[in-house]
Amino acid sequence: MRIALIDYGAGNLASVRKGFAAVGVDLESPDAPNALDRARGIVVPGVGHFSATAALGEQWRQAIVGRVNAGVPLLGICLGMQWLFDGSTEAEDVMGLGLIEGTCTRLEAAPPLKVPHAGWNTLVHLRASALMAGVAPEAHVYFTHSFAAPVNVDCAATATHGRSFAASVERDHIWGVQFHPEKSSAAGLRILRNFADLVNL
Repeated sequence: MRIALIDYGAGNLASVRKGFAAVGVDLESPDAPNALDRARGIVVPGVGHFSATAALGEQWRQAIVGRVNAGVPLLGICLGMQWLFDGSTEAEDVMGLGLIEGTCTRLEAAPPLKVPHAGWNTLVHLRASALMAGVAPEAHVYFTHSFAAPVNVDCAATATHGRSFAASVERDHIWGVQFHPEKSSAAGLRILRNFADLVNL
């Protein structure tokens, strides 16, 4: 298995598959945690409520963390990125994966801004990032979310909707994007290609 796409019933898997296919990469969804032993890269997608991540029980959590500890690249997309953190106030009884410190909180925006934050917005690059290589400064990407991760030391890019939030994070071989690269035109496809390159595909 080259790149494993985790299916826990909360992700738009078809669009993620289509995005990677556009850069020449096929994804495979493992049907059991031990199938990740063959994965050279892992993608955790997701849309909707943080409680949906509870479907990834302890065996999945251990399998994913085990592969990350073995050096396998991991990419979280939207809700999948939020799951990389300690948790979210959206579902305080559900633990995140805890690979990146911090808690996701609800966006608060005054009119004319609305929550959910849905649509195109501008990235602000904070530092060099292997995942974001070749993506133009102030590129526009597509978001749809109500909760967001804090800006911390692992933040590689931010966006603003009522407040500044982490749009992209990077720690070693762990990456996350709050936006949907598979829906973000050329900039998004470049990010997916970058991840495939990081997996050495």
